[in-house]
Amino acid sequence: MHHEKSCGALVLRRDAEDGKPYILMIRHKHGGHRSFPKGHMEKGETEYMTAIREVFEETAVQIRVFSDFRRTVHYSPMPGVHKEVVYFLTETTQKDISPREGEIAQVEWVPLSEAEAMLTHENDKTVLRAAIRKLRKSGFLPPAGTDL
Repeated sequence: MHHEKSCGALVLRRDAEDGKPYILMIRHKHGGHRSFPKGHMEKGETEYMTAIREVFEETAVQIRVFSDFRRTVHYSPMPGVHKEVVYFLTETTQKDISPREGEIAQVEWVPLSEAEAMLTHENDKTVLRAAIRKLRKSGFLPPAGTDL
């Protein structure tokens, strides 16, 4: 069994005009699925370094990790391959985005309230729900039962 490890981030931004939270999502050219920016670790990198580099490479967005949130998902993208992806919770004030040529079809800021419905894979939805719970506990988002 071949093991691959990637790191990525849930990137949040508050809109300067209405104060609403947005999350950065990518749509892949191959398969068209929506997810969060992520990519393979390179030799000598920490998980944080990989997440920060991959977000920038895929979206041209610079991020800051602002939470101790760390979630790991496991899946098999093809027979004989086990993939581990570590996600962090990050933020930016940067509104301008630009998809990496080649593998990324689209990069978009999605209202946080609409993000779960747009995600393709259940693993990503589970990570998003955990992040929202963490953000509600921290006071970054309003309490459960109120609109995002």
